[in-house]
Amino acid sequence: MSNTGMNMRGKIIFYEEKNFQGRSYECMSDCSDMTSYLNRCQSCRVESGCFMVYDRTNYMGNQFFMRRGEYSDSQSMMGMRDCIKSCRMIPMHRGQFRMKIYERENFGGQSHELMEDCDNIMERYRMSDCMSCNVMDGQWLMYEQAHFRGKMMYLRPGEYRSFRDMGMNGQRFMSMRRITDSCN
Repeated sequence: MSNTGMNMRGKIIFYEEKNFQGRSYECMSDCSDMTSYLNRCQSCRVESGCFMVYDRTNYMGNQFFMRRGEYSDSQSMMGMRDCIKSCRMIPMHRGQFRMKIYERENFGGQSHELMEDCDNIMERYRMSDCMSCNVMDGQWLMYEQAHFRGKMMYLRPGEYRSFRDMGMNGQRFMSMRRITDSCN
């Protein structure tokens, strides 16, 4: 097993109607377009693992982190304006977590390396904004508000030079959380 982690299987079942009614589709990996399998998706059940679901195809639009449990009305529970259209399985990471955040795009301005959750970058680092980052190890969630609230974005290892270029116009990220194996 490598230091980058191991991919544990997850399982999520999507339903066309609220309260787990109608046709269903069982998924154990990424799915870029749910409409290939269901007319719509308005409820789901996560049987194992963790997933990000999106209200647009190709992992776009509003994102919501889902751990083991039942979601009987995806629109009202997640605040999505539309039904679930794509999902991404989050591989569980065993090992250290490391991410370097930057105040400005293209890794400019003030920077700090994180290895733990940060509930408020303003209080901890005196940073008023986070516009780019480099995820070296682990899977992370970034939140637009302090204390892990508001819209979120899922980040896996890689360089993120501009959140604005990723479609996050006007969205700031003020807190970050590691995705640990505790979600199983």
